Amino acid sequence: MSEAASRPTLLLVDDEEYVISALRRVLRSEPYELLNASSGADALALLAEREVDLVVSDARMPGMDGPSLLAEVQQRRPGTLRILLTGATDLDTSIRAINQGQIYRYLSKPWNDDELRVTLRQALAHQHAEREHQRLERLTLEQNRRLQELNASLEERVRARTAELQQTADMLDLAYGDLRHSYVTATEVFSALLNQRLPRDRQGNAQVIALVRAYAAEHRLPETDSRDLAMAAALYNLGKLTWNDHLLNRPSDLLHREERERYCCYPAQGESLLMALEPLHDAGRLIRHHQERWNGTGFPDQLRGEEIPFGARLLKLAVDFVELQCGLVLQRPLPRADALQFLARYAGRLYDPTLCEAFIDLCTRQEPDLQDAAPGVMAVDTRRLEPGMILVRNLQADSGMLLLNAGKQLSRTLIDKLIAFEASEGARYTLHVRQPEAAAGPAKEQS
Repeated sequence: MSEAASRPTLLLVDDEEYVISALRRVLRSEPYELLNASSGADALALLAEREVDLVVSDARMPGMDGPSLLAEVQQRRPGTLRILLTGATDLDTSIRAINQGQIYRYLSKPWNDDELRVTLRQALAHQHAEREHQRLERLTLEQNRRLQELNASLEERVRARTAELQQTADMLDLAYGDLRHSYVTATEVFSALLNQRLPRDRQGNAQVIALVRAYAAEHRLPETDSRDLAMAAALYNLGKLTWNDHLLNRPSDLLHREERERYCCYPAQGESLLMALEPLHDAGRLIRHHQERWNGTGFPDQLRGEEIPFGARLLKLAVDFVELQCGLVLQRPLPRADALQFLARYAGRLYDPTLCEAFIDLCTRQEPDLQDAAPGVMAVDTRRLEPGMILVRNLQADSGMLLLNAGKQLSRTLIDKLIAFEASEGARYTLHVRQPEAAAGPAKEQS
């Protein structure tokens, strides 16, 4: 806003030119824009063209006198302040100006210059306060109106927004679920690659995965714990990746001192390799501690008893049970029954005694590392497969490479590809599957 536009506008009305000149001289140092008129008619004409904040009018003028002019101003521009200058001590004139013109004040002629300036300042300050009050009232009324409109539609908007947020949350849950499943699948693919370093009879990752999954399902462990266990079981020997073939195939019981020192580092190295992947941090922690012992003589941190994470205690049981049968712990591979007896003998020393008892019971009843004993599971060859069947166990090639992940629904195209792959490899594969109607619940547990 320019300075001229922000200055108050005053209209000086008097039929005597010298009075107008005297008023302008008194007010020339004040921040006002000054207009003047020599009659009531001229003043009203100016008011019709210009916005005027304050009118100072002489009381006695030919034609339309001061009180009549100010009364007309009050009718046409009620927001314009009105001050009467009177040189006569005429009480009737002043009363009429007050009653009809509703003037702000009247001043006597001759006026006191300082009193005139102060009066005008006070009048304009009062006018400014009134205008600000009216502006705030209008603003309040407008805000109240808008608030009422918002309140009227708020509930519907909240419902709509809540529905949108719920839909977004559901989509994120689905996406996150797919991402979690993808990580589990990826770890099992990588596990199959690790197995390529080992002879077929010493590739135990798939059995370790089957064991921890079966325990998690039977004891209804939380989904997050089950997923971390499955990923840790797939990658528990990741830290052995840089070993040479001699060390990789040598039973841990026969390692020399330097070999033993390197062997004791592999759980921590496995965790370090997974640190860059945030979704695998918890699985990495289980890998780090899966060689700790109940009596505190394990590695790498010599944790004791329940200081060892539960998942790491379970993973150690599964790893030792499988590796005892593969000949990776003792020089002579143990039969399955002897491996279970070994676990029982060292319960309370190497293994959590309560967990060990439950693990042995599971392996005795279900043999999850050897077969899928759950109801509705069929072991069929590729020629008996039908579209729609769902795979409940990972399918691996004779080389150890993961071909299909558990939970995959078979199509005719996929079945034909499996048959062609068998022919090219000169192999025959048996798949553990469920029919679709029987697969809805248990198949998800295997994914």
